[in-house]
Amino acid sequence: MTASVVTLRGVAKCFDGRLAVDGVNLDVPAGSCFGLLGPNGAGKTTTLRMVYGVTQPSAGEIRVFGVDVARDARAVRSRLGVTLQENSLIEPLSPEDNLRIFGRYHLLAEPELSRRVEELMDFLELRSHAGVPVRNLSGGFQRRLSIAMSLMNRPELLILDEPTTGLDPAVRQALWARIRELQAEGTTILLTTHYMDEAERLCDRVAVFAEGRVESEGSPRDLIARHLAAETLELECDEATEAALLSDSGELRKMRAGNRLMVYVDDAASLLERVHGLGGTARPVVRPTNLEDVFLAITGTRIEEAEE
Repeated sequence: MTASVVTLRGVAKCFDGRLAVDGVNLDVPAGSCFGLLGPNGAGKTTTLRMVYGVTQPSAGEIRVFGVDVARDARAVRSRLGVTLQENSLIEPLSPEDNLRIFGRYHLLAEPELSRRVEELMDFLELRSHAGVPVRNLSGGFQRRLSIAMSLMNRPELLILDEPTTGLDPAVRQALWARIRELQAEGTTILLTTHYMDEAERLCDRVAVFAEGRVESEGSPRDLIARHLAAETLELECDEATEAALLSDSGELRKMRAGNRLMVYVDDAASLLERVHGLGGTARPVVRPTNLEDVFLAITGTRIEEAEE
């Protein structure tokens, strides 16, 4: 069995009497990419902050690399890198200067410091803007620099809190490629994201948070199979058309978003024939069920049982 780099047992955190994290148990396997998903306020970022020792849990135990974070946070931090939601950069200085200063924070000396700066400038494709003040960089370049800084100490565990929020698709794709490369080299990655496609593409396992608790955990494919079905039939229809469509279909999972109906089935072919038989302007679409469907099902959008 693969060893766990991060282990949480019964972890809870209260703020002013409010339970932000409620009895969380997690295991993050070595070399995996593990995602924490959930709506705003679900407890994801608080959980990350407890993992890297900035926030102390109110109850429970957190071990990283087998070390109790509450007892020896310094030993843990020396082996991990963290990219926060908000970039923490020295804006008047260049990317190269930011990397050098952060390298000295990690006690890197020459010639290793210069070698590491050069490696990261190439890895995150920062060379073209190496001497530009950070304040003049685009959001995408600033995000690349933030991730580069978190890699300065060659971390065994990389924590990414919403790493690509607000970035254009091309920059997101570039960062995904770098994250995959890091994992291929053996780095364990723990991330939060609001992009379900990002989680589905990058993560080996995800934990879906709601109201401070882990409501479900597994690989994206496992969660789809467990909570919904392999295919989704989407169509525009009113409730009368819905009743006619599903009248003899037995029990199916379904979800409504306004006038849009999603029905989850393992094989949508027969249901699609029924839609065409009803005529009208339903404009049906059949697609693979994705992690966003599961996320909505778990975290609040009402899933009904369609019955005869």
